[in-house]
Amino acid sequence: MDNMYIGVDLGGTHLRAAIVNTETGKLTGLKQIPTLAREGHDAVIARMAILIEDVIHEQQIDKTDIGGIGIGVPGVLDLERGIVLFLPNLAGTWPNVPLKKIIEEKVGIPTSLLNDARSMTFGEWKFGAGQGVDTIACFAIGTGIGGGLVINGKLHLGIGGTGGELGHQIIDFNGPPCGCGSHGCLEAFASGPAIAAMGVKAVLQGLTTSIGEIVDYDLNKITPKIIYQAAMEGDEIAHNIFEKAGFYIGIAVANIMVTIGPRKVVIGGGVAQAGDLLLEPIRRTAYERVFVMPREQVEIVPAALGPYAGLVGAALWAREQQSISTDGATN
Repeated sequence: MDNMYIGVDLGGTHLRAAIVNTETGKLTGLKQIPTLAREGHDAVIARMAILIEDVIHEQQIDKTDIGGIGIGVPGVLDLERGIVLFLPNLAGTWPNVPLKKIIEEKVGIPTSLLNDARSMTFGEWKFGAGQGVDTIACFAIGTGIGGGLVINGKLHLGIGGTGGELGHQIIDFNGPPCGCGSHGCLEAFASGPAIAAMGVKAVLQGLTTSIGEIVDYDLNKITPKIIYQAAMEGDEIAHNIFEKAGFYIGIAVANIMVTIGPRKVVIGGGVAQAGDLLLEPIRRTAYERVFVMPREQVEIVPAALGPYAGLVGAALWAREQQSISTDGATN
């Protein structure tokens, strides 16, 4: 039973938890509840602890059989101390919240934190689209654009776990402001809200598109999913929006290809459900712009584990941290 860990995903909308078999990647006892982030971090963490207890109880597993808890967190962390420093997309932004310590006190199981996109990267590398190679880059395209790197078989963390923020590479130094404080980041051009904004702009400009019609001209209802629907129905403007987003992501992918020489680039997150509509311009742009490394040996592929990659990766991370602390204790 020493391969059983709990993976937790702290999302802006949902909290998810499951028991993960870290030898196979299999999930059991998956549960999901609303995050209700507006209630504040104390309330969210209390509900997270109850969710974890419920998963263990419903699977009728003894706590001593669980090796540890891994939590994927959408923001900036102090990994060594297990403290959340800044969550840009959650109410209150969670400054200096000791999440690791609180969960350990409430649940009584060793806990590790990892950025959610790094968690997804780790999960996809071990059991998903990145299996079988030593170096991958992962893009998580959703409300923001997260990222992660596995280099030579090791999750790359950089300083304090901040390495791999692929959505905040600057692709246009004259570009628009980004939520991170910089200008011209990939996230400002190709995240879900950026794609939706392109749809809103097209409708407001009076371009010939069905995007507005689909939502009865309620501009607040325009999402990447609506634009995808229009594109699938043959709407040229909608198709061009994904073409443009794919171009921007392709520039970022080209940068990563020449920087770390990945064997695979994995494209995940909610917006990536657009499939080839997004992947084709990403591939085309990246391959057109890379000349100094064997670009034909780099596969650009969709993520394979869907919304559960982060749970798997967080559990794997918890296992890795427990083995480090155990080795440290025995040496």
